[in-house]
Amino acid sequence: MYGDIKSLFWWPGMKKDVADFVARCEACQLVKAEHQRPGGLLQSLPIPEWKWEEVTMDFAMGFPRSRQGHDAIWVIVDRLTKSAHFLPIRQTDPVDRLAQVYVKEIVRLHGVPKVIVSDRDGRFTSRLWKGIQQGLGTKLHFSTAFHP
Repeated sequence: MYGDIKSLFWWPGMKKDVADFVARCEACQLVKAEHQRPGGLLQSLPIPEWKWEEVTMDFAMGFPRSRQGHDAIWVIVDRLTKSAHFLPIRQTDPVDRLAQVYVKEIVRLHGVPKVIVSDRDGRFTSRLWKGIQQGLGTKLHFSTAFHP
């Protein structure tokens, strides 16, 4: 809209005024053009053969601090049975602390999974986490926004 108006009019702060108007206009929001490539078809993952052989994990953030100082939850879900572990953590926990929690809470109870599917969080893509998983023999699969 700014490009269309710019060819006919100009005033100081015009770009901000147009952006504010468009943000408040319900009709503008409904017909807003998408500036991203289409996501494509979903690529489903194969069904695991055994429980806790393949897991997914993600972080849930933004909680108020608990008495122990935890302000996030690490969610680890078995892909076959959909059973889950919800591990309290701190957003600032380093990767080596997360690795200790992972071994203590998941590996101790269920063994080492063959495959982990996660998003591209910096903690999951760090060299230390990759090294730990390589040492345990686990394959890491990272999902993306457009190709889960």
